[in-house]
Amino acid sequence: MFDRLVDVVSSASGWAYAVVVLVALVDALLPLVPSETAVITAGVLSAAGELSLPVVVAAAASGAMIGDNAAYLVGRRLGGRIKRRLNRSERRRSQLRWAERRLAERGGELIALGRFIPGGRTAVTLSAGMLPFRWRAFVVFDALAALGWALYASMLGFFGGEAFEKAPWKGLVVAIGIAFSTAAAIELVRWYRHRRATTGERMPPADDRRDGR
Repeated sequence: MFDRLVDVVSSASGWAYAVVVLVALVDALLPLVPSETAVITAGVLSAAGELSLPVVVAAAASGAMIGDNAAYLVGRRLGGRIKRRLNRSERRRSQLRWAERRLAERGGELIALGRFIPGGRTAVTLSAGMLPFRWRAFVVFDALAALGWALYASMLGFFGGEAFEKAPWKGLVVAIGIAFSTAAAIELVRWYRHRRATTGERMPPADDRRDGR
């Protein structure tokens, strides 16, 4: 079925944009086949002038965002039942509290990174709804993540051409590389800011240093 949808995109028909929206939406809920394949194909056709790149990006981002929010709502609806089951075990309660702290501290980062990892995006959005993570904040972070993902996948097709269209796994490797690189950059900035704050706390006031205290 997925191959047929990709064939519709490849045909550059008027339904191509709708298929991009649909595949991105469904993939956010049911990560059976990465939606990157359809978006990369649309990017290739954009390079050939058969589709509009801005419309492809908008379609992919819209579908991704709708799907992510649907997964969030599923997590919100089922979260109570899941948490009640987890709370029956002290070990599970501890894991749940740990997950809640992580989401509270780094929710935006997890939402952004999860969008680039097939399967990971569904796990993060479901968890954000279940724990729960504030919806207003979720929408902002998810919109940025969906747009970034749509740009990455469409640009791979637009500039990479058949190298990525015929080998979708290469696109997944690039996506995972982007996710890990972004995570490393965020952690580096976090470490640097913590180091500066720690150094500032240890340094005595300027007057004390001049007085030799």
